[in-house]
Amino acid sequence: MKFFFRVIVIGATVFFCCGCAMGGSGSRENASAGGAGDLEGQASGHTWQNAAGMQNDTAAGQDRETARQYVDTAMGTVIQQTVYASEDAASDFFERSKALLTGLEQEELSWRLDTSQVWRVNAAAGSEEGCGVSEELAALLQECLELYGRSGGAFDITLGPLTRLWDIDKWAAGGADDEEGFRPPSAEELEDALRLCGSDRVRIVSPSSEGEETKIFLPEGMQLDLGAVGKGLALSRIGSMLEEGEGISGAVISLGGSILTFGGKPDGSSWKVGIVNPFDTSSNVGILSLEGQWCVSTSGDYERYVEADGVRYHHILDPATGYPAVSKVRGVTVLAKDGLLSDGLSTACFLLGTDRGMKLAEEYDVEVLFVMSDGSIVMSEGMEPYFTKL
Repeated sequence: MKFFFRVIVIGATVFFCCGCAMGGSGSRENASAGGAGDLEGQASGHTWQNAAGMQNDTAAGQDRETARQYVDTAMGTVIQQTVYASEDAASDFFERSKALLTGLEQEELSWRLDTSQVWRVNAAAGSEEGCGVSEELAALLQECLELYGRSGGAFDITLGPLTRLWDIDKWAAGGADDEEGFRPPSAEELEDALRLCGSDRVRIVSPSSEGEETKIFLPEGMQLDLGAVGKGLALSRIGSMLEEGEGISGAVISLGGSILTFGGKPDGSSWKVGIVNPFDTSSNVGILSLEGQWCVSTSGDYERYVEADGVRYHHILDPATGYPAVSKVRGVTVLAKDGLLSDGLSTACFLLGTDRGMKLAEEYDVEVLFVMSDGSIVMSEGMEPYFTKL
């Protein structure tokens, strides 16, 4: 008898083929040699999931490359990790990946935490002195600005004033307590917010001498928001950690709507990543079969939204209008070797649509799949060998 392990993420689903009878769960437990346990419904917690134990002898399995799972929250979403490794190697990796994600959010990317570089850049908006940043953040911002240019402005990391105005994430999560309910911004409010946006006005100045920092200059009122690439960047850095480390032969990491695959499974079978059906998020439109290291990111109008007066307002905002994007596309999945690209391009291609989005994906040498509003699927030629329609 076989079970399937299903990681619930909006946009994609990862499947694992498991072994025999399902074991119990608990802290720091081994999984079976066959695969992974069912993590459905677990939103947080420091848990190793015991699955399908071929034997219950923990000591005997400590040095074997078995599937071991870790579920937690990071960067405002659920992170679910499965690695094929010995107990010691898995434990070390989980600790290091958690530290990496915590540091990335708290020290670099968060616009909410005053410990992060992005927060300090935003706080210095309008300053003649600008704000010094690390080489890593400067390189990230340069890539984002390049994507802004290549996408014709569809991808924009300066939409902070606009996203704060709509606050879709808060309403979608049920966290807003306004008794009057959700109210779309007025045309005047949107116009004011849009005046503060535009990545073409971000200035990056490289150091003129050794020991100086790269500096970022923003116009007054502009606010960076790297939410569209943060999770993809995190997966790229975890991928580098896996490449540089030892003792892990295969892994799959799910962080929100982005997934990283690495190495392989002991039985030689491919990783299975399901693409969620936008019309019924409990099902998939198809499955990607992948081998080795890949990053898969999905953006869709069904991920986070709020409804008011019969109108659904989703979280993907159009930099040209300030409103949630109006598109014939319901969801976009990008397959790439780099997580930042897969994450950023999934947003850009959603906004651009099939023709322009396909051209942009080709420029970056990545594969893309569109699920259209009529239920049809449009994909790049290079995506076809990986995709099986359900």
